Amino acid sequence: MKVHLLFPGRDFDLAAPLPPEAEALTANLGLETPVAAMAAGDRLIAEVARAVLLGSTEADVELVRFRQGVPTDCLDNPRVVKEIYALAGEALDTERKEGWHWADSPSSILGRSRSLLATFMALLGRIKALADKHGERFHSAGFRGLFAMLDRELDAAYFAEVEAELARLQFNEGVLISAALGAGNHGVGHVLRRWPKEKSLLEYLTGRHAPSLHFEIAPRDEAGWKAREQLEARGLNLVANAVAQSADHVASFFSLLRSELAFYLGGLNLRDALAERGLPFCLPAPAAPEALRLAATGLYDIGLGLRTDGRVVASDIEADGRRFIVVTGANRSGKTTFLRDLGLAFLMMQAGLMAPAAAFSASLADRLLSHFRKEEDASMRSGKLDEELDRMDGLVRAASHRSLFLFNESFAATNEREGSKIAGEITSALVARGVRVAFVTHLYTFAHAMLAEHGDDGLFLRADRPADDGRVFPLERAEPLDTSFGRELFAAVM
Repeated sequence: MKVHLLFPGRDFDLAAPLPPEAEALTANLGLETPVAAMAAGDRLIAEVARAVLLGSTEADVELVRFRQGVPTDCLDNPRVVKEIYALAGEALDTERKEGWHWADSPSSILGRSRSLLATFMALLGRIKALADKHGERFHSAGFRGLFAMLDRELDAAYFAEVEAELARLQFNEGVLISAALGAGNHGVGHVLRRWPKEKSLLEYLTGRHAPSLHFEIAPRDEAGWKAREQLEARGLNLVANAVAQSADHVASFFSLLRSELAFYLGGLNLRDALAERGLPFCLPAPAAPEALRLAATGLYDIGLGLRTDGRVVASDIEADGRRFIVVTGANRSGKTTFLRDLGLAFLMMQAGLMAPAAAFSASLADRLLSHFRKEEDASMRSGKLDEELDRMDGLVRAASHRSLFLFNESFAATNEREGSKIAGEITSALVARGVRVAFVTHLYTFAHAMLAEHGDDGLFLRADRPADDGRVFPLERAEPLDTSFGRELFAAVM
């Protein structure tokens, strides 16, 4: 049985390794805040949300659109989705509780597995009933495929057959095992058998059976009872393993179902948190990487919006056909915030979630890479510029012509002239390779050179100084200035 709610053709693997840039992206973009809003206290949702968001750069347009349909169904049928999630969790809780029981013999393994399967079948029946009752209200390819699989695999005949087999595995009439004599008259080839016929009414009433050779073990014959247990174990071994594997198979289905639903329930939680604060959100429009699409209306910092009462500064972007964005302007004016906004919007779009904007469309990226300025580390054995260049080397090697590279005040550890030279050469090489770049910088020489040499390929945004009352204004499309307003800030302080 397959779930396939996150991928149309394969299972979601929560244990799959995250991309090498995952740790840096988490810190640089402030990913933990939206993940916490998605989780709403559920550790599984947090784990799945983090894995899907950070692994979303493997997405293509078809996958994004496939996933976008599933949250719509969740929004329309939240009670049904949450009930299925709860039933899958109940099954896994039962498995964990049963796992505490000591089960080292074939008989005990068989008993535990039989009990688990009986519980699993009851829960599968309840999920199947929900699918039958509410299936017509679901329209996404993901849920339609899941419900079609349940209808195909879990029909009435299947449940009846499993129920009959589980009843037979209780061995109320005893265990029938065949064997042959081997070397030294030792028993070999032990096989569990079905009873040849049902008992007649007379046999049930009188307790008499057809004539047979038999041997009765005395109640205090410990050696005899131990030999009997060993004989039974040989006969039950194969069937015990088979039933245990069946229970594991059904448990893996519940685990996948719960994990994949967890991501979409996280989307519901995030939507509720944004709506509670009056923050807008939209279903993004993904485009192929070669389309060079990037446009947004009302793009805002989702982390800041979730941590406050929802009052955030939003920006508009129109960068279709542009290979890079350069953002300049005063300190504390929202430049780094904009970069986080853009990175999180990309991750959320590619994961199939809503985006923190009134409207958002962009070409997908196969890698999202970030190079943010780090605080001084007293334990470093080399200079800060060396550390920046060392990180940059690994990121540049990982970038492809379909990647998106986010720079935040990179190469500010050296003087303006040297930093501008390094930034210009690296950015020009990346853009020539086809990598899309968003660069927040105070390096005027670099920004001015990019405008002069590659102005037609780029979008230049500028952040105005914060107002006297601390208000931050949206970024505006404007050429870079040769000042960061340091004199004005100094005069205000003095």
